[in-house]
Amino acid sequence: MLHLILLLSLSFQSQMPSILSTTFTLTNNCAQTIWPGILANAGSTPPASTGFALNPSTSRSIVTPAPWSGRFWARTLCSTDQSGRFTCASGDCGSGTVECSGGGAAPPTTLAEFTLAGGDGTMDFYDVSLVDGYNIAMLVEPNGSSASACAVTGCVAELNGACPVELKVGAGIACKSACEAFGTDEYCCNGVYGNPNACKPTVYSEFFKRACPRAYSYAYDDATSTFTCSSADSYVITFCPGLTTRVKSEGRESSGIRPLINDSMVFLGVRTSSAVAKDVTGMVIVGFGYLLVWVCYDR
Repeated sequence: MLHLILLLSLSFQSQMPSILSTTFTLTNNCAQTIWPGILANAGSTPPASTGFALNPSTSRSIVTPAPWSGRFWARTLCSTDQSGRFTCASGDCGSGTVECSGGGAAPPTTLAEFTLAGGDGTMDFYDVSLVDGYNIAMLVEPNGSSASACAVTGCVAELNGACPVELKVGAGIACKSACEAFGTDEYCCNGVYGNPNACKPTVYSEFFKRACPRAYSYAYDDATSTFTCSSADSYVITFCPGLTTRVKSEGRESSGIRPLINDSMVFLGVRTSSAVAKDVTGMVIVGFGYLLVWVCYDR
């Protein structure tokens, strides 16, 4: 009987997730304060905080159980009005407070999406999505004892200035998806377009995909945009990742997947108040200025 109990115990333990909690470290590498928002999906426990201010060059850790699924994003240009209501120019969650408390991000917003201990309970699934548009650059990096085998993903290009005028929000605080801008079934993958055979990339989704090859650019962009990891006990989410972060991350790329950015895309700008930085991937960005021209050279 004791032998049977031990066997049942070992069998039960083998089916349990090896990681019972996951730490997300959110780092603000932007020049200005951001307000991260967090939304747990239905059936997942919300973390202790679902929204907070994050000053430049600071980090904050959030612990979630595993299994867990949800999303992270950055709110920008936030303020409190005379009535005490808190709102943000991009990524607003509609709660009226710094805590999102179950509210999701209003598009356009760059999203980091996670399903921890999904499938058979041993695998994490993660992606960075531009399906709801773009408001800020973001990098996701798995960490753990052997997580170096897991891919880094994100959208590290600054796209608000380069955003097509018909997708641009205001003077360039965010960039809408074509679905948000036009609302048609073709762009939203709805109706007769509600399957991967009918819903194909468009000139607008290709704008995002060429700049950020690993990010979701439209609803059925799964093949090149969803990543898995079985050995991560933590993830670092960096907003406005700089050159140092990107070079460090690019040293652990997996073979057979797309690069973080398209090294055949060149961005040209007109502001001269900030220095031109050219990173190791060959993408040229003119400071934080407006990006007026994007040119792609197919290989």
